[in-house]
Amino acid sequence: MSITAQNISSDSRLVSLVRWLETLHGFSLDTETVRPASSDASFRRYFRVNAGNASYIVMDAPPEKENIEPFIRVATVFEKSGVSVPRILGKNHEEGFLLLSDLGTTTYLDSLDESNAGSMYMDAIDALLSIQSISRPHVLPEYDRATLKRELDLFPEWYIARHRKFSMTPENQAELEKVFNLILANNLSQPQVFVHRDYHSRNLMVMDGQERNNPGILDFQDALYGPVTYDLVSLLKDAYIEWDEERVLDWVIRYWEKAKKTGLPVNPDIDQFYRDFEFMGIQRHLKVLGIFARLYHRDGKTAYLKDLPLVMEYASKTAHRYVELAPLARLLDELQDKKQDVTYSF
Repeated sequence: MSITAQNISSDSRLVSLVRWLETLHGFSLDTETVRPASSDASFRRYFRVNAGNASYIVMDAPPEKENIEPFIRVATVFEKSGVSVPRILGKNHEEGFLLLSDLGTTTYLDSLDESNAGSMYMDAIDALLSIQSISRPHVLPEYDRATLKRELDLFPEWYIARHRKFSMTPENQAELEKVFNLILANNLSQPQVFVHRDYHSRNLMVMDGQERNNPGILDFQDALYGPVTYDLVSLLKDAYIEWDEERVLDWVIRYWEKAKKTGLPVNPDIDQFYRDFEFMGIQRHLKVLGIFARLYHRDGKTAYLKDLPLVMEYASKTAHRYVELAPLARLLDELQDKKQDVTYSF
C-alpha cells in the first residue's frame, strides 16, 4: 500500500525523502508508489518505491540518531566477497537517505520449513564462509573485550533488574561476573573474522529467480572483526526459529568441515569448536535477553517479548551443559522459578 499525500505531509522526514527521490536522475522513480518496506530495532526505516517494473529500497536514517557511513562501508566490503547485498545507487549524507537495490520481500523466516531447511542453511553457510574468507584486520572495528562485556552487561541491567525485577545479592553479582570473565576469555581466544552480528532468518532474503546468489543479506551496518563462531550462532540458534539440537549439530559440523577446506583457522578439534560455538552462544543469548527487554521497557516495542522464551531456552540449555557455567545455570533456573536439577555434560 502506497503512502497517501496526507501521510507524507504529516511526516517531515518522509517529505524530505520524497523531495530527494525526485531530484535523482536515471531512475524514473514513481514517488507516488513510496510505501513502507520494513523497520528494525533501531531508528532506521525502509521504504519501497517503483520505477516501471522494478522496485528499489530507500533507507531513512535520521543523522542525529543513525550514521549511514557504516552501512556504506560494510556493503562495499561484503560485496567484494561475492555475496548478495543491496547495491548503493544513491546517497544523501546530509539527510541520511540511501537508495538501494531491492533484494525482494521474502525472508528466510517466511520460507523455512522441514523440507527446504537443509538447502537454505547450506546456502547461508556458504555465503557466511565467503564473507569470512576475505577477512583481514583493520578493515572493520574490532569486536573487543569492552564491546563484548558491554553487551553482556545488558542482561543484568535490563533483563534481570528491569524485566524480572530480581534483586541480585552481592554473591550473585560476584558469581555472574566470574562467569562473564570465563565466557569472554573463550570468545576472545577464538580466531577473528568479519562478523555480521545479526546473521539470522529475518535478515536473510530468498532470491529465487534472480541473478544473484542466495541468500540476500541485510542489516549488516554493525559488522565488526571478531570471533569466528558468532555469526554461525546467530544463524543456527536463531531467536525467531528453532531446530532440533541434533540438526543444529549436523549443520555446525558441515560448516566446520567447509571452513577447514576453505582455510579458515577454526579449531581443528570438532569438540573444541563446538564448545567455542556454545560459549559464543551464551554471550549472544544473554545479550539478546537484555536487548529485547530494553526494547520493551525503554522503547515500547512489545513484539520482541514473545521471543524471550526461546532465547532463554538456548542460554539455559548451554549453561546446564558445562560445569564452569554452573552459577549461571542456577541463576537462570531461579529467574525461571525452576527447581534446580543440574546435570553437566562437559
